[in-house]
Amino acid sequence: MTIRTLTPIEARVLATLMEKARTVPDSYPLSLNTLVLGCNQKSSREPLMEINDDEARQALTSLKTQSLVFEASSSRVPRFEHNFQRGSGSSETQSVVMGLLMLRGPQTPAELRTNGDRWHRFADNAAIEGVLQELQQRGDDGGQPMVQKLPRMPGAREQRWVHLLCGEPDLQALAASLPHKEESSELIARLTALENSVAQLKADNNALRHQLLDISEQLGITFKTGVTTLTS
Repeated sequence: MTIRTLTPIEARVLATLMEKARTVPDSYPLSLNTLVLGCNQKSSREPLMEINDDEARQALTSLKTQSLVFEASSSRVPRFEHNFQRGSGSSETQSVVMGLLMLRGPQTPAELRTNGDRWHRFADNAAIEGVLQELQQRGDDGGQPMVQKLPRMPGAREQRWVHLLCGEPDLQALAASLPHKEESSELIARLTALENSVAQLKADNNALRHQLLDISEQLGITFKTGVTTLTS
């Protein structure tokens, strides 16, 4: 099955439906308002977008013509659900990987595994690499190209993969943005490590203070912060 080239807004709308179907099934299918909020959320999105209701409606209309989205008929308020797996002829794991790439931009297998933990539990990075190879093979076999492995970018330790549903990627733009993304990831990791170290130091300090209080009681000493006095 061939999907025509999607606009960035269409890809964001479709991928948001794919995400919410897996992460918040109790509130799925989505109303237009909930869908727009999901498209514009500030976390787990690359790039950030500000889509309005009219743009979302237009994207939904286009996606429905390709049978990639359906409108639920059992609700008085229009609600929408994706049909990506059947509409694209993809397996469950292939759909998960494609949805993550549409939502969060180019990623390594390790990033896909971490970012997709709430979508699907992959056994390891090799399992995701296998899915990416399957998606790439579809294009090699004469079908529609779905993903592409990017050249190793300056400052990046691993090669990332990108989806092709919005057309060929702009490699120059990616080269300018991905090192920054790599640096941001490293900065976040360093900050997280520092926060964990500070938390451990506080825990150790509290444990030592309690031990000192116990010893002080046994010796008949009144211990106060910064002050030690004999009680007898």
